[in-house]
Amino acid sequence: MLKVLIGQIGIGVILAAVFWGLKGNVAGYSVLLGSLTCVIPNAFLALRLVVPRRDPGARALIQAAYIGEFGKLALTVLMFSVVFTQVRPLAAAPLFAGFIAAQLVTLAGLLMRDGQERNGQSSNTNGE
Repeated sequence: MLKVLIGQIGIGVILAAVFWGLKGNVAGYSVLLGSLTCVIPNAFLALRLVVPRRDPGARALIQAAYIGEFGKLALTVLMFSVVFTQVRPLAAAPLFAGFIAAQLVTLAGLLMRDGQERNGQSSNTNGE
């Protein structure tokens, strides 16, 4: 999980620098805000899943995942709302480009993990 979050931040910063250089500072910070709108809710979900619980059973883990996913969705809606109402000027296309690029890092992380499991490598390192 930590590797995915770092990858999301990294791709957001790189993409923001590219947009900043090519399209100007509004596009640059719009990309950065878009990627943060993805990273912060994902970090909330990751914390919900790794924080120790009183009940270490599967039921408690599933409950934490549901609460974490609901919180992630709520945070994403809240962050988009704040960005669209409070940030002026804002470039919508770069904002969504940053969000989508950060989301694709999550997909890439899942695909790489699946590939490691097929090759017989252990995936019990929790992203470390």
